[in-house]
Amino acid sequence: MIYLLRHGETEFNRETRIQGWMHSELTPEGVEQAHAMGRTLRRLIAAPADWAILSSPQERALRTAAIVRDIVGAPQPIETEPLIKEITLGGWEGSLYEDIEAAFPQALVGATRYDRFFRSPDGEDYETFAARMRRGLEAILAHPSPNLIVVSHGVAGRVMRGLYAGMGKDEALRQEAPQDAFFRLQDGLVERIACD
Repeated sequence: MIYLLRHGETEFNRETRIQGWMHSELTPEGVEQAHAMGRTLRRLIAAPADWAILSSPQERALRTAAIVRDIVGAPQPIETEPLIKEITLGGWEGSLYEDIEAAFPQALVGATRYDRFFRSPDGEDYETFAARMRRGLEAILAHPSPNLIVVSHGVAGRVMRGLYAGMGKDEALRQEAPQDAFFRLQDGLVERIACD
């Protein structure tokens, strides 16, 4: 079984600024969201020693994973999986969404709210990113522990859940990316779990 979490809210999230591979601290709300995920998981997990925690190596995910680990009481160290890092948007990173829309209108022609992340001229396109997420999901599924808490990101989580459940690109990208809920992945199904 896999519990797939998105990191808590960051300063960039609050500002509607593109993060990608850039660092941004968790906000106080983001710290509370991580605590809420931890409390909910503690209620769901009977034997914390049987669970491994995997995280994207990006600081916002690692900080969320550390908070969750402490609350759940899992004794193992947090492992990192570089393949589940967030999409990189190249030169767009650090910019406000509205500034990108103003500066790159041609790049966004025909883009939906969900696929605009793949339009950066020097970022990852969908095919490259989805291939990386597929390798990341395969690494997660091959982990020796059958019980995993995985902390990743918004776009990464959508694509991983879509791949896990056999969704097409559009359906996968239209999924929500909450920071006050997470997802149980089991037997090819994806279930949303609201935080306490």
